[in-house]
Amino acid sequence: MSPVQVLIIGAGVRGETYAQYALNYSEHLQVVGVADPRLFRCKRLQQLYNIPAGNVFTDWQEAAGREKFADCVVIATPDQLHKGPAVAFADRGYHILLEKPMAVTEEDCREIVSACERNNVILSVCHVLRYYSPVQKIKELIDSGAIGEVVNIHHMEPVGFWHFAHSFVRGNWRNTTESSFSLLAKCCHDVDLIRYWLSGSRCVKVSSFGSLLHFTPDNKPAGAASRCLDCQVESTCPYSAKKIYVRRVEQGQTGWPVSVVCPKEPVDIESLTEALRTGPYGRCVYDCDNDVLSNQVVNFQFEGGQTACLNMVTFTQEVGERQTRISGTKGELRCSGAGPVYLYDFLTQEETKHDCEAAPSSSVGDMPHGGADFFLMDAFVKAVQSGNQSHIVTGPQDTLHSHLLVFAAEQARLQDRVIKIHQDGSYS
Repeated sequence: MSPVQVLIIGAGVRGETYAQYALNYSEHLQVVGVADPRLFRCKRLQQLYNIPAGNVFTDWQEAAGREKFADCVVIATPDQLHKGPAVAFADRGYHILLEKPMAVTEEDCREIVSACERNNVILSVCHVLRYYSPVQKIKELIDSGAIGEVVNIHHMEPVGFWHFAHSFVRGNWRNTTESSFSLLAKCCHDVDLIRYWLSGSRCVKVSSFGSLLHFTPDNKPAGAASRCLDCQVESTCPYSAKKIYVRRVEQGQTGWPVSVVCPKEPVDIESLTEALRTGPYGRCVYDCDNDVLSNQVVNFQFEGGQTACLNMVTFTQEVGERQTRISGTKGELRCSGAGPVYLYDFLTQEETKHDCEAAPSSSVGDMPHGGADFFLMDAFVKAVQSGNQSHIVTGPQDTLHSHLLVFAAEQARLQDRVIKIHQDGSYS
């Protein structure tokens, strides 16, 4: 088959990540266009993929206004800017890989799904963890009946103390008015996984509690400055920007998260120091305009009587190494991070280890989420090449219902009540 031709809308970290598939698999995917208001971002991809000058845009609307020149688009714009390009490119007949969350409101999510279905284009939302090998192994074992009927799922997302400070206190997802609430921004993955593992049963009720702890002006230490580079007590602060970023550059690490602080190359101590002195990532974590939650618990009741609990915790050593325990009538599954998955059989009282498929070694170093991004891109490219949407496990309706459950959980927290989920996914 001819290579799939893709246009990248949003050339930040996530857009670059998905484009990287084309570096190792150019026979399957070619990057033929890029749109980003930051011209240096466009130039980086243009040079890397030999994109024609006429296909480089600083406004996605210019690209959408052109006659269709690619098979598909990757939309990796900021969260609040997903609906516009998604609807426009669906109307132009492009297949779409859309970064999560799908959108930041229920109305926008529904409009995106409607546009894709109306135009009969493939929509794959980047709930990459569905493609993650441990997740697939857990699903396989559940569906095989290895643990009998699922009774309870306990799932934890350890955000990581420094990761939360980077992304949700100083960074792009710190403020709900500029991005979205943290359950949607960080844990829509995890809500989706719980639905995926319990796909034979419908969630009927949800409740939630959470708060923003520690990262508030009241907790600012005596003598602390507004910026870490000027702070006399910086050495006693685990969230110091010097500890998070400067140490990495001193050790030769210039990838994420340093690449977010200093997006222009080359990155060195001088450029990093300037960015921390003037930019958002050098601010004191107790002096920012952050308002998103640092910890949240969500409880789910399913129609078959099953229950599930999602626990998002900021203050952890691990960063994103999700921990899952699933209890069934005949056994129990547990998994941490990249696996393996352990199955304990109640009858034999024996535990077996199930190893998980690894992504190709050529892709793991550059593509995060333990290689899940590779499997996501591989499935999307195959679906576009063949026209077979069965490769996609994060399609429009399934993803919409996951997002509706996230919105319902947040409403439950804000209103301090149990929310009922209706047959069509709506809630009250």
